[in-house]
Amino acid sequence: MIFRFSVLLVACTSLANAFVPCHHSHFSSQRFSSATQADSVTKSEANNDLLPEYNKAFEQADASVSAVLQDSKPELLPALKHFCKEYLAAHQVSFQETGNERSSSEHALKRILEGVQYGFKYGMGPDKYIFGVNHVALRGDAEKEDGNEIDFYEWGTEFFRGLIDEENSKLEGMENLKKALAQAEAGENVVFFANHQSEADPQVVTVLLERAGFGKEAEEICYVAGHKVTTDPLAIPFSMGRNLICIHSKKHIDADPDTKGIKNRQNLSAMSGMLERLKKGGSILWVAPSGGRDRRDLKSGKTPIAPFDSKTIDMFRLMGNKSKKPTHYYPFAMVSYELCPPPDFIDPGVGEQRNFRYTPVGISVGEEISSEGGLEKRHEFNEKCYEGALKGYYALREEIFPGTAPSLE
Repeated sequence: MIFRFSVLLVACTSLANAFVPCHHSHFSSQRFSSATQADSVTKSEANNDLLPEYNKAFEQADASVSAVLQDSKPELLPALKHFCKEYLAAHQVSFQETGNERSSSEHALKRILEGVQYGFKYGMGPDKYIFGVNHVALRGDAEKEDGNEIDFYEWGTEFFRGLIDEENSKLEGMENLKKALAQAEAGENVVFFANHQSEADPQVVTVLLERAGFGKEAEEICYVAGHKVTTDPLAIPFSMGRNLICIHSKKHIDADPDTKGIKNRQNLSAMSGMLERLKKGGSILWVAPSGGRDRRDLKSGKTPIAPFDSKTIDMFRLMGNKSKKPTHYYPFAMVSYELCPPPDFIDPGVGEQRNFRYTPVGISVGEEISSEGGLEKRHEFNEKCYEGALKGYYALREEIFPGTAPSLE
């Protein structure tokens, strides 16, 4: 069965700190402002006491990173050392839970060194990778990709796969998902209005869709990405493995008046390319109308989904109409915050500190929302999109991490 799929994720400020242990965890943290959440959520919490083999791996990673950066960019060392230790600590918990070799210290170290190497080579310096407004995933086809032999899609997925507790992860709304895929197979367009929780969201979607038998469709997903995922040195290698349409957020455009005109023209080109995809039909757009990742509420310690921007929803509804192809709309809830949470506060720059945990994740596809009617129906339509995602998120979070869902009010 062949699908023509282009799945677009609008995450205008970022691609992907409350981690809470469940009864399996023996580690503690001071990142929590809510005792309730800290007592009830994930299967792993950062462990500063690495076992000998993982500590040895950290020392090797530390030495490698220091050798490269201590003279050229010493200011990056603390963040990269944190990155290495967090990643190894999370895999230590994963290996203790599952015994899977992909989470062994040897395999985790290999991926760390590859990630740092790719970040150095493609994220900074003379070989820095420059994204066009329409980027095709680099899959290691040397003839088509100017000599590249690295499958960045598979590498990026494997980087996070060992941190996902697949046994306890959830994919809800399967009938709605199958209906959407059937509509796309028939040459119609589908839009998923989703919340956005972590830098690893594309990898989460890949892992869960593969488990549901839709691995090929996951490979064809195309994400509309903001400037961070194409400029942050550590994010760049992961972005290279995804089909992207690169868009600048309004905040990013206004930050530098000298480049405002160029960025606006790039956005127009990107949107034009996206519309052409829709006109062909058979496209699935995965849109994050919040324009960024969900953030933890510091008072409650819980993580509500960010409000959806009505103008973003209006734009994609308008593009669906302009495509002249039938277009269907679904709310799409994601629970992935615990895997790789964003900082509690929004940083307009790049180079944020990365945290990792071993944890279950989930997605939930809600029922299709009718788009009949014109402008008089826009407020009702927009509310239903957000309410559908909100209810799906609440139910999914309660199913995976009981007692941690924020209020629906």
